[in-house]
Amino acid sequence: MILSLALAAAPLAGCGAEDAGPVTLRFMGPADGVDQYTEAAQRCTEASGGRYRIDYDISAKQTDDQRLQLARRIVGGDDSFDIMGLDVTWTPEFAEAGWALPLPEDLAADVREGTMSGPLETATWDDTLYAAPLNTNTQLLWYRKSLMPGGEAPRTWPELVALGDRLHEEGRPSYAGVQAAQFEGVVVWFNSLVESAGGSIIGEDGRTVTLGETDAARDALEVMRDLGTTPAKDPSFSQLDENQARLAFDRGDAFMQVNYPFVYAGVKEKAEDGDARAQEVYEDLGWAPYPAMREGEPAKVTIGGLNIAVPSTSRHPELAFEAVRCLRDEENQLNNALTGGLPPTLTRLYTEPTEEFTREYPFYREIFESLNKLDPAELGEEERALLPEPRRVGVAVRAQSPAYQSVSILLASRLSPPEEIDPAELVGTLREEIARAVDSEGLVP
Repeated sequence: MILSLALAAAPLAGCGAEDAGPVTLRFMGPADGVDQYTEAAQRCTEASGGRYRIDYDISAKQTDDQRLQLARRIVGGDDSFDIMGLDVTWTPEFAEAGWALPLPEDLAADVREGTMSGPLETATWDDTLYAAPLNTNTQLLWYRKSLMPGGEAPRTWPELVALGDRLHEEGRPSYAGVQAAQFEGVVVWFNSLVESAGGSIIGEDGRTVTLGETDAARDALEVMRDLGTTPAKDPSFSQLDENQARLAFDRGDAFMQVNYPFVYAGVKEKAEDGDARAQEVYEDLGWAPYPAMREGEPAKVTIGGLNIAVPSTSRHPELAFEAVRCLRDEENQLNNALTGGLPPTLTRLYTEPTEEFTREYPFYREIFESLNKLDPAELGEEERALLPEPRRVGVAVRAQSPAYQSVSILLASRLSPPEEIDPAELVGTLREEIARAVDSEGLVP
């Protein structure tokens, strides 16, 4: 059942059409974050001066169901909604199929000017912006300082595997928190490893399969297999998702985890509530950029997040784009970060952070570094001023392809459980299967 949240009462309608009141724009988005998205819609309704109001509707609970529902509505000519939340992997598909309208030139220019390079790429297809990044997400390495040699975490995946083995032999916490279950999380892990090793899964054109052109995919699969076969592993290793990895870390069973910023707020809250184990973990908590594949080479970490776009069936595209500009402004993005735990996409919120933001995101510099590209030529002056030199990590974007959903499903089925991976054999298999998926386009009929 779709939950409709009326966010502002329209003025009483008069007898004539000209007195009918403000246009109602329906924003179809995910259930996660409904509170802050509702607040943003209320603010923008009030700021419109009576020109429009925004009603926030939950499209579906699960991400795959959200995509399917939006696509089927647009294909069916449904003009009852005007703004939609798009997962960062959907842009090529919605653009290629004609389901999302390109941003007007003035809005596109504003979005490009103030948005970080990583999130911006997720909203772009064929050099055209089809969406505006609303929020983003990235993984850091979270670790127990007391279990690290010298108090600092290893910088590479092979070093982490070796440290887990040593801790296991010493009878100390040795589990590594990763996302290894058969779902999108294992695809994200694989993509980060491949990109960190200098490779990619699909080329920039969204159609050329590049996996296997270098040793990057094989090296990534070897790391996944090694973590899946070490005696130091979590017994539930092949079932781990983000939450299961967090719980193992909070219990004190894991010496590290690669995970999103929500883990910090979670253990902090439990510690403040008096949980003795959480207090111990919180006081011992350290964080660092995502691990590299090789010493001296920067890592690349896959980002998530939500973009907002206007469907091609909207009856009010001009007003909808005006609302998009408001929904992603600094005030709303900061509120999304502080109340919903989702990092903002606007550069200035990092280069000129508020005291509240730095308090809730003491790791904001590491997040910022993880959201920007490694090439200085693709960065603005503000980004370069805040980023360290040499760079330790940069952004990776999941394969930008209209067929991404099909590619993701097959990758998840082949990558988990990691302990059964045969790197040399699997690279060839994946290359062939991805090529077939890309040829099929993967669009909703």
